[in-house]
Amino acid sequence: MDIVVGGGKYGCEAIKLLRRKQRSFTVVDTDPTCLAVKKLNIQTSTNIGARGEYFVNGDLSAVLQLIDKLKPEYIFPTAPVHIAADLAQIKFNLTPWTEATNQILPKLPPVVVLTAGKGKIIVSFNRDSDCKEKCAMPKTCPATHIKKPCTMTELMRFASPDAYMLISHLLEPGLGALKGEELLEFFKWAKDKERFVVGTSCDCHGVFSALKKA
Repeated sequence: MDIVVGGGKYGCEAIKLLRRKQRSFTVVDTDPTCLAVKKLNIQTSTNIGARGEYFVNGDLSAVLQLIDKLKPEYIFPTAPVHIAADLAQIKFNLTPWTEATNQILPKLPPVVVLTAGKGKIIVSFNRDSDCKEKCAMPKTCPATHIKKPCTMTELMRFASPDAYMLISHLLEPGLGALKGEELLEFFKWAKDKERFVVGTSCDCHGVFSALKKA
């Protein structure tokens, strides 16, 4: 069983992949009429079994409950949030730790910084262009035609060596997912921390979130 967070355009791409691979999945979205429901006929269910296709109308709190219940192999973060950090924020009642990101920013090349503030930094090797559809993340970016000096994961580890890093694993060009066991390991690590930084990255893009106990 896998979980798709978000039933929009990229959530639908995840569903198509999972159907091709004949994998069971649950889609979670706050909109009961999202694309996954309207276009791909995912049925709403309150009784999720070990096999099948399901839709849950809910927010990240519902995602947390499903992760605990289903122990998914993959979690597809297709919603526009930092899934790992936002789930931890709910699970452990955390608030943004803004001072931490101020220490990270000087170690990042300004050309990769998309946004920074409120305890979060979003970075990309393709800051100013639209990414190509179904990109396989080659060393030379097909949008900018610039060769990446390293992966974004390596750059983020340099900028914040103490951050807990999660990888978005590329399952097909243009579509990545977190491994459920790696997310659960992060929760164990974060449980007793007073404050911490967590990052999620692929080869091209990434996000830092700094959090502390409220």
